[in-house]
Amino acid sequence: MACSSQFASSRLPPPQFTSFRHSFPPASTSLLRLGISNLKRIKVKCGMKSYRLSQLTDTELQTLKARPRIDFSSIFSTVVNPIIDDVRSRGDAAVKDYTAKFDKVNLDTIVESVAHLPDPQLDAAVREAFDVAYDNIYAFHLAQKSSEKSVENMKALSQFLHFFLGGTAVLPSTALMLAVPAQIAGCKTVVLATPPAQDGSICKEVLYCAKKAGVTHILKAGGAQAISAMAWGTDSCPKVEKIFGPGNQYVTAAKMILQNSEALVSIDMPAGPSEVLVIADRYASPVHIAADLLSQAEHGPDSQVVLVIAGDGVDVKAIEEEISKQCQSLPRGEYASKALSHSFIVFARDMLEAVSFSNLYAPEHLIINVQDAEKWESFVENAGSVFLGAWTPESVGDYASGTNHVLPTYGYARMYGGVSLDSFLKYMTVQSLTEEGLRKLGPYVATMAEVEGLEAHKRAVTLRLQDIDTKQLPIVR
Repeated sequence: MACSSQFASSRLPPPQFTSFRHSFPPASTSLLRLGISNLKRIKVKCGMKSYRLSQLTDTELQTLKARPRIDFSSIFSTVVNPIIDDVRSRGDAAVKDYTAKFDKVNLDTIVESVAHLPDPQLDAAVREAFDVAYDNIYAFHLAQKSSEKSVENMKALSQFLHFFLGGTAVLPSTALMLAVPAQIAGCKTVVLATPPAQDGSICKEVLYCAKKAGVTHILKAGGAQAISAMAWGTDSCPKVEKIFGPGNQYVTAAKMILQNSEALVSIDMPAGPSEVLVIADRYASPVHIAADLLSQAEHGPDSQVVLVIAGDGVDVKAIEEEISKQCQSLPRGEYASKALSHSFIVFARDMLEAVSFSNLYAPEHLIINVQDAEKWESFVENAGSVFLGAWTPESVGDYASGTNHVLPTYGYARMYGGVSLDSFLKYMTVQSLTEEGLRKLGPYVATMAEVEGLEAHKRAVTLRLQDIDTKQLPIVR
C-alpha cells in the first residue's frame, strides 16, 4: 500500500483496457505507463489516485468513467464455447468432469431435489438474521405486484417461466434476492446453482434460504458448466427459460453466448465487477466512508470503488488513514488492496458537480453521505441502487433492507434497472373485438396498413367489414 502522496501528470492517449485480470497496473506503475492523458492526480493510501473534476476536459472525464473492458474473444473461443458444447453433448457427465477439474470435488449426483433434503440446523442468531431478511425482501417485492388489468378487451397475463443462478461464491443472500421474487411471481420450477463444498455438500445457509424461498432444485456446480446445464437441460437438471445472478467473466461469457443460441434462454442483464460510488461532504465520518468503500473493494481485485468529495472542508488525510487502517485488518484485505489500486477519488466543487459526475459514471451502488442527503435524490438519474444519509451503508441493501442486490454494473445503470418482480414475469396481451368494435376500429387499421403498403393486412380487416355490412343489408324479396 502506498503511504505517501504524489502529484504528477502526463499526456498520452487514453488507456486501452483489455481484460479484467491485466487491465490495471500495480499501484507503483509510473503514470507514463498508465497512459491517461493530462490528469493531475494524487496517489493516496491503498493505491487510490485523485482527480479534480474542474481541471478535466470532457475527453478526460469520459476516460475516467470507463471500466476495464472484458476481452471476450479469447474467453469465448478457448474456454467457454468448448464447455458449452461439451455439456450440451454429454450432459451430467460433463458437469461432473468440470466440477472435478475446477472445484476439485467428485460428485455422484449433481442435482438435489430440495424437498428431499433435511432441514439444515443453523445457529439461532443466524437463522433470525435470514428470517428478517426474507420478510423484508418478500414485503418489498410483494408491493411490486400489480393486479391483472383489462382495458376494453385487452388483458395482461403473467407466465411463470423464469429461473435463477446462484453465483460461484457461497452467497445465501443472493439465494433470497432471486428466489423470493420468483416465489411471489409463482415460478413453478426454480433451479439454484451453487458450487459444492469439498465433501460434495451444500452450504447449510444456502440450503436454509433455498427451502424458505421455494427453490425446487439445487445444481451443485458453478461456472460456465452450470450455466450450460441449466440452459440446455440434462438428464438430472431441468432446462430453464431465464438465468439470473452474479458470476465471474466466464459465467458472464456463458450467459452471453447461450442467450443467442438454440438453447432459447434469456438472462437478467449484462454484468461486470462490483462497484460503489460514495459522495461525501465535511459532515461525513471518515470511518464510515472508508468502511463503505472497502465493503465493495473486498469483493475481489476487479472491483472498483470511487469517492467523490463534495465541497471544501473534508479531511481527506483522515479518510486515507482509515482506508489504510481498515484495509490492513480485513481478512480479504489483499483483494481490497488490489481493487483500490485501480479505484480513485475525485474532488467536486459542490453537490451539483458531484451528482453530475455520478450520473456520468452510473454506479451499481451510490451512497450519498452528505448533510440533508434526501434532497438530492431527485437529481440522481443513473444508479443501480441509492443509499441516502449517514446511517444507510450499502451493506443493508446487500442483505436485509428488502431491496434487490442484483444490480446493473459496468455503467449499464444508464439503461438497466436491478432485478425486480417484473424480471420473473412475462406479459401476454389478449384481444377480442365485437362486430361493433371492428366497425369502429377497422377503418383506421385499414388506412395505416395502406400507408405501409401491406395489402394483406388491410384486407384482413376490410373483408370482415364487408361481411358485417352484408349481414346488415335488408333482404329484398
